[in-house]
Amino acid sequence: MIQIDDKLISEDIFSEEFVCNLSKCKGACCVEGDVGAPLDKSETEILDRIYEQVKPYLRPEGIAAIEKQGKWEIDPRDNDFVTPMVEDKECAYVIFDEKGITKCGIEKAYEDGAVDWQKPISCHLYPIRVDEYRTFTALNYHKWDICSDACTLGRELQVPIYKFVKIPLIRKYGEEFYQTLCDAADEWKKEYGS
Repeated sequence: MIQIDDKLISEDIFSEEFVCNLSKCKGACCVEGDVGAPLDKSETEILDRIYEQVKPYLRPEGIAAIEKQGKWEIDPRDNDFVTPMVEDKECAYVIFDEKGITKCGIEKAYEDGAVDWQKPISCHLYPIRVDEYRTFTALNYHKWDICSDACTLGRELQVPIYKFVKIPLIRKYGEEFYQTLCDAADEWKKEYGS
């Protein structure tokens, strides 16, 4: 683990390579799993505020799930905030393009200027998962077999995870943190890289 301020960063974020390959996986991470996307408490308030602007972008199934379950819910297993799901399958905010690839209805609304929030940070940061503890924050690589094509493409393009998620890391922690992370990655590569 590498420590930057109160954050512990898994070295996998430096050593593993990853680039989403949506043409292969079709956005399976938005469909697979047993709960919706993790949310920060502040993001539940954002979803409450922007839902009416996002709603026209959503599928009828997603709207029905949200109106039945709520704009967000609490995972009963660990009390974390998550997005609702459509029939225990995809996230209720998912839309599909003409090729059957998942997209985020919230992000589509953002791209069109209908809302000022891009999407949940957990989705934007993926494959990094953030765990908040009382005295520190852990940033870990979430390895999932449905992302094997992303790992293959990442190796082909030689893009380490921390570079793949540059924009969301800056969105979450700022430019200064990201530059410090890059410096730490350079030092790590000198010592442990191949």
